[in-house]
Amino acid sequence: MADDQVPVHYEDLALLETKFDEVDRQILAKQYILSAPLYAKRQDIISKIDNFWPLVFEQSPPDLDRYITPNDANIFAKLKSLDVTRFEIPMGPENIDADSGDPRSIAIRFEFDQNDYFTNSVLEKKFWYRRSKDGWTGLVSEPVKIDWKAKDPTEGLLAASIAVFEARKKAGDMKKKGFAAHNKLLELIETNNVDNTSFFSWFGFISADRYRVESPEPDEEDMLEMVESDDVHPEGEELAQLIAEDVWPNAIKYFTQAQEMEDMSEMDFEDLSDDDDDNEPIDLRALVGKGKPKTKPSSNGGGEPPKKKQKK
Repeated sequence: MADDQVPVHYEDLALLETKFDEVDRQILAKQYILSAPLYAKRQDIISKIDNFWPLVFEQSPPDLDRYITPNDANIFAKLKSLDVTRFEIPMGPENIDADSGDPRSIAIRFEFDQNDYFTNSVLEKKFWYRRSKDGWTGLVSEPVKIDWKAKDPTEGLLAASIAVFEARKKAGDMKKKGFAAHNKLLELIETNNVDNTSFFSWFGFISADRYRVESPEPDEEDMLEMVESDDVHPEGEELAQLIAEDVWPNAIKYFTQAQEMEDMSEMDFEDLSDDDDDNEPIDLRALVGKGKPKTKPSSNGGGEPPKKKQKK
């Protein structure tokens, strides 16, 4: 009876997966448009609350916490505002079914009060969701320049990433390597443990794994090319999604948890007194003048707060 069996058409399965993906895209676009007025109202309310965003990052998940070094914490203590937009989606009820962009493309905008590290008041990084010719999908970006005042917590990695990107863009070859700026970048990556570098090296992220894009403009999504991995923040895509899909939508929850931590008695922190100082979690609460140190629930259900990833 084998001759009577209907042949399997794998192309049909692939087409079905594409349709599922399109439904997910439409749902995300509609959710973004419908919730945008609520997020705007939230922004208006929290703009009147001192240290809202520093305390949100203080209570943020360990997956984000591990990227923040002590120097970074001093900067995040000056964080004035955070905003996440899906900039390819046109706003307004009349555009709820619009097919002009991908809602998975995101822009993350940080606004800072004056600080001792850089002169920028706003740092915004855009991520375009794209598909390569071989089927890879993910976020691609361009490096963002930070005007450092003195100490650069990225140890030159961000500046080196920008130099390589600009040189490749000028040459019209995003796979180009072996030139002076590229050799310097590889040397810095080898010298610095990139997995333990500053959060702000994330602004040099271009694309995941070994992918590069000449220009991530919407009409050039097929220009992704595979090259040797030399990204200064290999987990840049995951970090962007963590901020956009967890920290941003759950900001009120994290702020409330931070307030609850402030109400805890000193007895709750007695068992921290014997910890090695080098293993102490970075204390944004103290940096913004909120008093008591912070602890977070352990991810394994125990009573000890998780330790921040140590910087080498």
